[in-house]
Amino acid sequence: MAWIANGVLIVHALFVAFVVGGLAFVWLGAWRGWVAARNFRFRVLHLAAILFVALESLAGIACPLTVWEDSLRGGNANGDFLARWLHRVLYYDFPAWAFILVYVLFALAAILTFLLIPPRKQSSIG
Repeated sequence: MAWIANGVLIVHALFVAFVVGGLAFVWLGAWRGWVAARNFRFRVLHLAAILFVALESLAGIACPLTVWEDSLRGGNANGDFLARWLHRVLYYDFPAWAFILVYVLFALAAILTFLLIPPRKQSSIG
């Protein structure tokens, strides 16, 4: 089961990278004129991802990926080398209100970015 738990943990890390890195990519891409930074599908998925995180935290719902991984590990979060390192990157011992605040502020930043740097639908030829 450890390998499945590691798979869930990797997906979780990729999700976090998409949310955090996606916002940075949009701002850098807008500054550099990258067309991909205004891709409509990417931008809608990015906004939906952070809104999901913010709303689940406001509702007091634990992240499904965290719950799933914990269940697969049988509550033993120590795991192997990969698990220990990714846990150091993903998980911090702060009060719940701190995470809620960060997630909501990040969601507001993503909404503001969506409005200030609007996505563009790709025109189709044909």
